[in-house]
Amino acid sequence: MQKWISRDVLLISFSAFFADLGYQAVQALFPIFLVITLASSPLAFGIANALAFGGGAVLAYIGGVLSDRYSRKWIVVIGSAFILLMSAVGLATSPIMAVALFTGGWWGRNFRSPPRRAMLADVSKRRDLGKTFGLLHALDVGGGMLSVVFLVILLAVGVSHRSIFILTAIPITISMLLIILTSDIRKGKANVAGTPLMKRSSIVNRRTFWGIIIATALYGFSYYSLGFPILTITMVSSNSIIGVGSYGVYLGISAITGYWIGSRKGINKIKTLGLVGYVLSGIGTAVLSVSYWLGYGTAALYVGVAIMGFGLGVVETIEPTIISLIRRDVKIGKGMGALQGSRSFGVFFGNLVMGILYVASPSYSYAYAAAVSVVAGIIILYYGAGFRQ
Repeated sequence: MQKWISRDVLLISFSAFFADLGYQAVQALFPIFLVITLASSPLAFGIANALAFGGGAVLAYIGGVLSDRYSRKWIVVIGSAFILLMSAVGLATSPIMAVALFTGGWWGRNFRSPPRRAMLADVSKRRDLGKTFGLLHALDVGGGMLSVVFLVILLAVGVSHRSIFILTAIPITISMLLIILTSDIRKGKANVAGTPLMKRSSIVNRRTFWGIIIATALYGFSYYSLGFPILTITMVSSNSIIGVGSYGVYLGISAITGYWIGSRKGINKIKTLGLVGYVLSGIGTAVLSVSYWLGYGTAALYVGVAIMGFGLGVVETIEPTIISLIRRDVKIGKGMGALQGSRSFGVFFGNLVMGILYVASPSYSYAYAAAVSVVAGIIILYYGAGFRQ
């Protein structure tokens, strides 16, 4: 085992793997269940995501702040327990009930994400942060990709939507148990990797921190649920398996990219985040817009989804790495909470706009998201110009 991969790094990362193995199947199946099975509308799906991310923005920040005051480990466990509400969507008999359960579970997910990232920073050496966050993202999203593979297989053999939702409770519970097995690292103690927490630098660049918070909020305005492309591809292909399969491509490419970019040495993190993360994500979304508008079919839509997956892998790895480097360790939970909260705040409005524009035309919604993502990239390049590697 490589020196930077400690027991706690593995437990935290595999906890992310099993969490996504569960709730990503819910995420992929939910739009089809809500719009087709429960006969709701795409706008209702946009509202559901707006509620999930809007409330999640507040809870993400609260979770981060609480993790600086209390045990990060048990804050993560509490949030993980509430994710099980997403599995209970299989019991929903109405769109309102389905949205409520999905939203409650997503709030739990947002509540536990900043403390989990802070836990990983606690048990990682400064020089290894890119690697450990890359590993976390790779296993996190890799679990989601495998979740989609299982989902496609279950749909192909005729397992009901409701049964699939209930089955997702198994890996989500395993995820929670793995966190319980981690060390209880508290504020001020030496980290597992051997670097005293208080020896790390305080704020490297306050301008960069707030630039990232602003840019990630704006990126959130462009960051819609992939349920929209799943719906688009399902409608274009008239096949829900092909629609859900696009999510697997998205997550798979994101997982590989996250691990690869986290292992790269000497890269300019700000330029990579702005250009290869935000701007490239916007280009992928633009491909969706043009492909749908011109009727290029599912192959072109898959290309757009693949490009978006690459951009996401960069964003989800480099953002928390930079935040870990520019916040005091005793406040790292608050920094991660601000990061997650600002993204969720943007996504709250982004999904509302996406839902409204999607009713008019999917092309309009994707064009909007592409433009905002590119602007976010420009902002981070400007505000992060003084960031010290």
